[in-house]
Amino acid sequence: MTSPKGSRAQKLKLPTLTRKGTLEVPSPTEKDWSKDDEEDWVFKGPDQEQDSLPQPYRMINKLVNFLFDHSWEIIEERDASRKAELSRIQPTIYPPLLESKLNKMPNCMAISQDYVFIGGTKGFSIYNLYNAKRIYVWEKLKVDVTYIWATDLGSEILIASVDEMGIIRLFYFYKDGLYLIKAINEADDTSKQTTCIKVEISEGGDFAAFLLQGAGDIWLDVYKLPKESWLKEVEHLQLTINPKKKVRQLQLNTLDPVTADNLEMDINISFRGDVKLSLPVYIMKIKPPKPVAGTTFKSPLEVFAKIEDCCGLGSGQNHFIKDSQWERQAAIFNATFRKYLDGEWEEELLSMATFHFLLPSCIIAMPVEVKSPPGVACVIGVHWTGSHNFFLYSLNRTLKDKVDPEGVWPCAAPIALSQLSCCCSYLVLACEDGVLTLWDLAKGQNMYPEGPVKSQMKCVVLCTDASLQLVAATETQRPTLSVLVERPVKHLDEAICAVAPVQALPGMVLIFSSNGSVHLMDVAKPQIVCAFAPPRSYHLAVPWKPVFVVSLHHPCFLLRGDHPDEIGSASQAEDIPNSIFYFNFEAYPLLEQISRNCTIPQANVLDDTTFPQVLPLEERCENFFQKRFRKLVKNKVKEQEYWTRLQRYSSLLQRENLNK
Repeated sequence: MTSPKGSRAQKLKLPTLTRKGTLEVPSPTEKDWSKDDEEDWVFKGPDQEQDSLPQPYRMINKLVNFLFDHSWEIIEERDASRKAELSRIQPTIYPPLLESKLNKMPNCMAISQDYVFIGGTKGFSIYNLYNAKRIYVWEKLKVDVTYIWATDLGSEILIASVDEMGIIRLFYFYKDGLYLIKAINEADDTSKQTTCIKVEISEGGDFAAFLLQGAGDIWLDVYKLPKESWLKEVEHLQLTINPKKKVRQLQLNTLDPVTADNLEMDINISFRGDVKLSLPVYIMKIKPPKPVAGTTFKSPLEVFAKIEDCCGLGSGQNHFIKDSQWERQAAIFNATFRKYLDGEWEEELLSMATFHFLLPSCIIAMPVEVKSPPGVACVIGVHWTGSHNFFLYSLNRTLKDKVDPEGVWPCAAPIALSQLSCCCSYLVLACEDGVLTLWDLAKGQNMYPEGPVKSQMKCVVLCTDASLQLVAATETQRPTLSVLVERPVKHLDEAICAVAPVQALPGMVLIFSSNGSVHLMDVAKPQIVCAFAPPRSYHLAVPWKPVFVVSLHHPCFLLRGDHPDEIGSASQAEDIPNSIFYFNFEAYPLLEQISRNCTIPQANVLDDTTFPQVLPLEERCENFFQKRFRKLVKNKVKEQEYWTRLQRYSSLLQRENLNK
């Protein structure tokens, strides 16, 4: 495809040295001549004496060269990443301790006491936590259970499940009986059916809140749970049916190793659908705050008169801004940012709520007459989508009381996310402008501290760019920010999709990546301690949304895995073989010592030096006076010993003087 120049003899001439660039006329003086360099000369072959390819072959040639160059760059990049992967220290990978094979797709899991509750097709199942043996199956629905919660009430367990229709049901599990308390939002008329979006149950199971949606509206229903009445009713029922029957049940806070007796534990659970337990007490309905509009007040005095006892101060609802001022401000804004506002607007989404049950604390403004027992939630904190305010509502009210917030924590930007720690001692508010507000609620619970209050908190933050950050705050010092995991740039499959704290290992978190890997990280160092993985024949069906649960009282976590060889051959999703894998931190040599050192003895739970917020004010005062009394007695004893020794010393001196 080239046109040769000259004859055949010219084609066979030897290669020559040709100078780079264009030829120039040299200057008359030799001193101005450029110094010859070997790089200025190239070895030119005889093939280059031919004409260049005509179109379109030149374009094809460029494309082929580009393809080869690009392929070579990819090869070099993969080779470099492979070498870096080999040179990187790989963490120890631990297999699961137990495997529970399921014939149906599990959608959700929850752990309470020594039981595992797995929601799936047409209901949920109850499993033994230690031997992965199924104890009972409740499948009485026409749809699947999508979410499930389990809360420990002492010797009994409160179960909350939400199905695909958005119906929330409360169950009561005590010894060998499972009782249906109520379907909270089930309606006879399907046109009036509401959907449950979120569920939150307070620590100890005294209150429950459900975020409901229906008819284009959304609201939050709060209930008080009569757990004392439930216990009396089921105990009386069991004594009536069989007074001599005793059911063995493992206790919650047992930290003893698994024994043969535990593994052989078998309970015959029965569903008591005919038993009617006391219903939850409906105490209030919380709606999203109204959009701020023009004032209806005629004077500033009416605005202050509207605010009773400073309740709701800071919400922005009571103001003296007129409609004309709002319209003028909106016109100025639209004129200034017209070029950014032009175009199609997306439909405004329905406002959502995030809510938490908070324990009594002096930083939470509450009426003086309200007195809550220690360890029982007294306030529910709520923030809505796009709202700057974190509203605080007292739980000591009835349905007849007016629903107004007792307190408001305003922020400079809309609150995007909030999180309450497992011990209910720390609260974090994350705003849309990237600002975090950290609240130490535990220090506020001790209203009369013995010494200076010292707050220290560390918060692990998963950012939108998949990077993991650590925020540390100590007292009034400036908080520090450090990067635990960098944002993945080249390997996007290593992006972090979920992070979960490990209650049994303080200072450590489980990190779930999009490629299905699970790592345990020590955030204080920071470094990866180890990794966990199911057998090679299994993988995570949806790696970017793993189904797992971490126990709050046991050093373990559960992870769902799917069999990849069976997915293509299965006709339906529920026919795909699945497994729940059980990982116990104390079963691995590297974590056994760490787990035992981090465990808090049960005897220290009631010690006021370990958990000062557990004891009420009267007991704290009594302990204070007892300490003072012991100190005085100790000083008195020391004083008596001092005078006794002084008298002995004086008598010895007198004897020596007499001898002299």
